[in-house]
Amino acid sequence: MLRFISRLCAVASLLAAGLAQAAQPATVRVDYSHSGNALSDSYALEQVLIEPLPWPGDTRRSLDNTNRGQNRVEVVDAKTGDLIYSRDFSTIFGEWRTTEEASKISRSFQESVRFPKPDRPVRVRILKRDERNAFSVAWSVEIDTDAPEVVRKQAPAPAAPIPIHVKGPSAQKVDLLIMGDGYTQGEMKKFEADARRLSQHLFSVSPFKERADDFNVWALAVPTSESGVSRPSTGMHRASKLGTRYDIFGSERYVLTLDNRALREIAQHAPYEFIEILVNNETYGGGGIFGQFSTAAAGNEWAPYLFVHEFGHHFAGLADEYYTSPVAYAASGTRMEPWEPNATALRDPANLKWKRHLKAGTPLPTPWPKAEYEEASRAYQKRRAALRAGNRPESEMNALFREDLAATRALFAKQPHRHAVGAFEGANYEATGYYRPAMQCIMFDRSEAFCPVCQDGIVEIIDLYAGPARLKGADSTQQ
Repeated sequence: MLRFISRLCAVASLLAAGLAQAAQPATVRVDYSHSGNALSDSYALEQVLIEPLPWPGDTRRSLDNTNRGQNRVEVVDAKTGDLIYSRDFSTIFGEWRTTEEASKISRSFQESVRFPKPDRPVRVRILKRDERNAFSVAWSVEIDTDAPEVVRKQAPAPAAPIPIHVKGPSAQKVDLLIMGDGYTQGEMKKFEADARRLSQHLFSVSPFKERADDFNVWALAVPTSESGVSRPSTGMHRASKLGTRYDIFGSERYVLTLDNRALREIAQHAPYEFIEILVNNETYGGGGIFGQFSTAAAGNEWAPYLFVHEFGHHFAGLADEYYTSPVAYAASGTRMEPWEPNATALRDPANLKWKRHLKAGTPLPTPWPKAEYEEASRAYQKRRAALRAGNRPESEMNALFREDLAATRALFAKQPHRHAVGAFEGANYEATGYYRPAMQCIMFDRSEAFCPVCQDGIVEIIDLYAGPARLKGADSTQQ
């Protein structure tokens, strides 16, 4: 208990030094339910509350112009309609409604939006993309953050956040919160070591490497009674603080929590704009939802890759560029231009969204050994499925992953467009109709680097929260 109080005091000092440099507004969180099925959806307000910590962001950068995600939240002046705050995001509901289950039943999901406390009544609008791929209002609710029913008192913090990589006042930085799930009291040191190890790896990968000083990283975990999180397909069930589990939407490797309220009520005790959840499991798995959170199995050999790949989804809305692995989502009959920055339907090659990276003479579509890759991938996926069906040791799966990555590199090694930016068919879970920027990238397979287009997408989000690097002066540093 003394150690907890000591750490809490140390963290409070850091927070006071960072957040109090400017008069930061309070943080408002609106919790609501999002219900429906594949054909329709609806929203209902659950609660409005004031979180314990001030707003972590820069109020000068309150409007989002990145045009990412399935949804957008807008906070507007209730009287004048002036836009005060906006952010793009995606939702678990948005993914679920593309599954087979959503064509049969309706379900309800918890969601939240957060914004700096306004000094007047506001209207909070949730927008979603329509058939033209443009945002239109799906739900709107008027909120007075000074109303009596707004929750202002929270339960005490269940754990103290650990400063991992603190580079300055929160308002000037991107605040990443690494949360742990499935760590017992005796494994708290392991959680901290995992958080330090994986965040250090994140900052070894470009462009995070070059922009490391634009981030603060905190770690926070509430101990569980048992080690690990649930993996229902193998009969393993664990009560965890965040409700994180494997087998989401029937995919054995997909790890998410569907308990948004549990996540937010713990996360609110640390400064954050982005969350990565480390699950204390060895089995390969992870997930990432743009603007919500990402997950990674910290005990797996491929945890560094999982951490970065899934954070790419959550942080920058990057699309998966692979298409030969089984997924829970049903293929769409249309080929609308994706909002993700690293995938295209290539409807207008002359105006390719990443054309600034194209070199003269690069053909579009860009040739690559697609048939050979798909033949090898079919054999690989068959072996992978057999290992999981046989509940084989994770070491055998890791060996298969290493073998597959080596084979892909060998296949690509002598290709004329190996290092080119172009339009390579096969992306976004589809073998045809969608194209990725590079032959190989962290978003395509278990390689080590983001392609230039993905790097651009990441930098744009860093700039949104921390400001462009070229406009910065020297920041004060705390370690």
